[in-house]
Formats: sequence, structure tokens, C-alpha cells
Amino acid sequence: MFITLEGPEGSGKTSHIPYLVEFLREKGYVIFPTREPGGTSISEQIRDVLHDMKNAEMHPRTETLLYQAARAQIVEEVIKPRLADREIVLSDRYYDSTIAYQGYGHQQNLDEIRALVRYATDGLTPNLTILLDLDVEVGLRRKTQSDVGWNRMEAYFVEFHRRVRAGYHEMVKAEPKRWVVVNSEQAWESVQAELRKVILEKMNN
Repeated sequence: MFITLEGPEGSGKTSHIPYLVEFLREKGYVIFPTREPGGTSISEQIRDVLHDMKNAEMHPRTETLLYQAARAQIVEEVIKPRLADREIVLSDRYYDSTIAYQGYGHQQNLDEIRALVRYATDGLTPNLTILLDLDVEVGLRRKTQSDVGWNRMEAYFVEFHRRVRAGYHEMVKAEPKRWVVVNSEQAWESVQAELRKVILEKMNN
């Protein structure tokens, strides 16, 4: 099974994954956590280029293509082999991030973006995608208050992030059977409990 977590900046995806992995392993599941962009040596190098604040002049098309390059590598090197071994793969972001950020956020042609995504992923779609949703200003304020420095994507203006969030909601409407929305403005413990419930229900079905 392939499960992905998506969401705007500051939604808490990264902080929840280690606890979800521990919980599911205690339940006896074989689970492999990963992230995008990254997850392989090649993909992590591309991540560094994408997130480096020194690359502020990067064009949206360049950004889009770099994300697909990193994605193609992790799909072939990590995700497909793990799924073939009947493991659960849990990813911090996947192709929906590209549609949300490079498509809706940068207002690029969505059909072209989706075609690139299909090529990069070889058509591999998650079984379950969870949107950790919150108000954009709340998420950016969380990032400001955290100990982690800003990366290039987070530094985009607020209206860009509003379009990203709206894009996620459009995708939820288009594929309601794949998506579940969790309100990440709740207390962290409440969000974690809801994530566990959603994932277990999907696996039991």
C-alpha cells in the first residue's frame, strides 16, 4: 500500500510521520517512510538545489522539471521495489505537491503539469492521500516560530501559498475516494490520533 501526506507549509506532515511509523510497526506492519523531494542520493542532491535560498531566480519551469527528476528516481529506486515486496510506503509529499505548488501556485498549465507527473511516476498513484489542512497564515507563522530555517519554496509570498491550498482542495473534490482531509489546526495529539484512525481504516478495507 502506498500512502502519502500532503499539505501547505507548516501543516505538520514531517513531525507526524515518525510517530505513525512507530505506531504501525508496533501493529506488525512492514512500513517504509520516505520524503519528496529526496529519498535517494540523487533525489537529495536535487532537493538541495530546489530549496537553496541562493537559487531565488529559478524559473517555475526549471523548478517543475527538477521536481520530476527527483520523483522519477525515487519511484524507480525506492517506491516500486518496496511496494513489490508488499511493504507499506509512507511518503512526506508526492506528485500532488507538484500540481498544488507548480501548477496552482505558479499558475502553470495544469494539463502540462499532469502530463509531466504521469511521465515521472510511470503512472504510480497512491492508495490513500491525506491532506493536512490549515489556514495559510497559521502555517507560515508556525514555520517562522520553528527552529528550522526557511527554504526557497516556503519564502514565496502569501498569495502563492493561498493558491496552493486552494489547489489541494480542488484535487480533493476531483478524487474524493483517494483523499481524506484532516484539520491540522487541532492539537498535535488530536491530529496524530486522526491520522492513525484514517490509515488503519484504509488498510482494514
